[in-house]
Amino acid sequence: MASSVPSTPRGSFPRYLEHLSGSGKAIGVLTSGGDAQGMNAAVRAVVRMGIYVGAKVYFIYEGYQGMVDGGSNIVEAKWESVSSILQVGGTIIGSARCKAFHTREGRLQAAGNLVQRGITNLCVIGGDGSLTGANIFRKEWSELLEELAKNGKISEEAVTKYSYLNVVGMVGSIDNDFCGTDMTIGTDSALHRIMEVIDAIMTTAQSHQRTFVLEVMGRHCGYLALVSALACGADWVFLPESPPEEGWEENMCVKLSENRARKKRLNIIIVAEGAIDTQNQPISSQKIKDLVVKQLGFDTRVTILGHVQRGGTPSAFDRILASRMGVEAVVALLEATPETPACVVSLSGNQAVRLPLVECVQMTQDVQKAMDERRFKDAVRLRGRSFEGNLNIYKRLAIKLPDDQITKSNCNVAVINVGAPAAGMNAAVRSAVRVGIADGHKMLAIYDGFDGFAKGQIKEIGWSDVGGWTGQGGSILGTKRVLPGKFLKEIAEQIRAHSINALLIIGGFEAYSGAIMMANARDSHEEFCIPVCVLPATISNNVPGTDISIGSDTGLDAVVETCDRIKQSASGTKRRVFIIETMGGYCGYLANMGGLAAGADAAYIFEEPFDIRDLQSNVEHLTEKMKTSIQRGLVLRNENCSENYTTDFIYQLYSEEGKGVFDCRKNVLGHMQQGGVPSPFDRNFGTKISARAMQWITTKLKESYGKGKKCVSDDYICVLGISKRNVIFQPVADLKEETDFEHRIPKEQWWLKLRPLMKILAKYKASFDVSDSGQLEPVQDQNTQGEPA
Repeated sequence: MASSVPSTPRGSFPRYLEHLSGSGKAIGVLTSGGDAQGMNAAVRAVVRMGIYVGAKVYFIYEGYQGMVDGGSNIVEAKWESVSSILQVGGTIIGSARCKAFHTREGRLQAAGNLVQRGITNLCVIGGDGSLTGANIFRKEWSELLEELAKNGKISEEAVTKYSYLNVVGMVGSIDNDFCGTDMTIGTDSALHRIMEVIDAIMTTAQSHQRTFVLEVMGRHCGYLALVSALACGADWVFLPESPPEEGWEENMCVKLSENRARKKRLNIIIVAEGAIDTQNQPISSQKIKDLVVKQLGFDTRVTILGHVQRGGTPSAFDRILASRMGVEAVVALLEATPETPACVVSLSGNQAVRLPLVECVQMTQDVQKAMDERRFKDAVRLRGRSFEGNLNIYKRLAIKLPDDQITKSNCNVAVINVGAPAAGMNAAVRSAVRVGIADGHKMLAIYDGFDGFAKGQIKEIGWSDVGGWTGQGGSILGTKRVLPGKFLKEIAEQIRAHSINALLIIGGFEAYSGAIMMANARDSHEEFCIPVCVLPATISNNVPGTDISIGSDTGLDAVVETCDRIKQSASGTKRRVFIIETMGGYCGYLANMGGLAAGADAAYIFEEPFDIRDLQSNVEHLTEKMKTSIQRGLVLRNENCSENYTTDFIYQLYSEEGKGVFDCRKNVLGHMQQGGVPSPFDRNFGTKISARAMQWITTKLKESYGKGKKCVSDDYICVLGISKRNVIFQPVADLKEETDFEHRIPKEQWWLKLRPLMKILAKYKASFDVSDSGQLEPVQDQNTQGEPA
């Protein structure tokens, strides 16, 4: 088999967490406060990782109330206890508000119940109130134990043996209202529910030329309202952190009228349930409806989403996030000492990091204080770079200045889609067109990829032309896999004929390859000496220069949704193994991450070579599994993982070897992974990253245009991507060294470090690299690092 990427990271001294390295520890896991989709995935990861490292793990039912009540509320968890819960919303161990835990007497009872079972490690999944309570408990622990000994409830030996309590938190909240993390568990799934409703409402609103006022959750935090407004192109949004300016009533009505005058058949207004004005007076959805009806006479309806946002199955993003956080929480507890402060496992970019719990809670409370004191700019800043970036981009895309107020750049910027269609492409095109027009450029749309470019299928595209594009799947501009190699002369002529000064290419590996060809052609065709930015958009997530591509989240959702259905179909038929083939070319991203999110037993990928012994080992593993109460298996296979071990071969091998123990079924997912409406993540990510690309293009044009400067240096043709925590532009010339062109993948891929995680959660022995774990980071760094993605 061809050489592939090593699955072990290239670090000087990688640290590995080994099997049974934490024997003798006891970990308690509880969910507290409001429920959120993905909490079960976090509980599952804590239980399985805890058992894997040799610790005893206990469910604490009904949150802190269960800890105070003790008895049957604290039960040791087994491996099978968390089977089949990945796809279940809410929390299987229950959640409850607990007044008793607010009192010292309640905490004393809780400490006694934990000591009885030797639990000195606590994993708390909840909001800032739950985590604050855990930290108070940790600080009082030794005093509580001494009091219990004094009262004769525990022995002096127990006081010494269980002398300190370690606490690690994970934030489960659909509101994304906790400072220090880019995303909290449940937020992405809540956005899925909101976008499903908005997409459904848009069709009926267009039919009747209606205005809809949608109220979403977020009593103290406007994240859900802001991101859903950005993801659907809402006309107006009301947030607690950024109230509308004085006179907003008239401004909003003018905006709605202008949009109707541009032949827009519907208006969407999104309101956070905690929306306020600059005087801290509430702005209700009913008040907004009454205003629109009175001032404009528009047919207006109010929809309050309520608890539907908390419901439903967790998205692939939330399952992976919760699984990673759960594993990181166990690692943090294993490494904790008596001096280690309580920490929160957070997400920064695509990295799991540990932050001091006290600082995060303090900053979260500072946001509320800033709002109470009407320091709204401070409130937005304290919410973090991601929130601030979302708000700035929403303002740019939602409100068009009159033409006479836009300074013209006299530059023409073209947008093209290249390669296979990917959900989120249209959101990226809309964002580019609107930001470009706001920057004073004339925006041109190129239809049908490089093929259409060569044929001159180029038209000017305006602000209103891209209205309603964010929720559309596929590519409205049309896209083809054709590379520009054969048409370089014709494309150069079209660049000259249409006076194109810069080009934004949105697409997959072909887009990247095409940019390299254009860069190489600059010597023979000076027309290619223009700024060119490649925006990776492909479900395969195989473009060098970025960790995440537009469309890969939607593709992953499709894989996971299908796996859920298939697993469900096996619930009535015991002892069945499903073999599912995913797309991705030679890139195993969909198979590997889909396996992690769906709870697969194995995922075969090109990047990690396997042979007949591995297949045999997997069959034996599944045979053992069938002897337990979990009598079904799920195996994912990347379409090009092996030339000889095809899906049919693996299916036949499993069928033969599993005879009498389990039967097999196979499923090739095919192009359904490329279809469907874009996920909230892809709409939002495509919108933001495309706006960032246009800012870069504008900067490059200012550097060169009018100064007679030719764009011949490498840094004029770049890929824009996310690397770990930062948004970065990398010249295609530099990325060539990092590319395996034969297999169309980057030579190094960050997600391979998560591969052992999937194996561990499926009960295989694997060494998990924890080199990136360790030190607590200051929470301020999370709010200032890099640029908003």
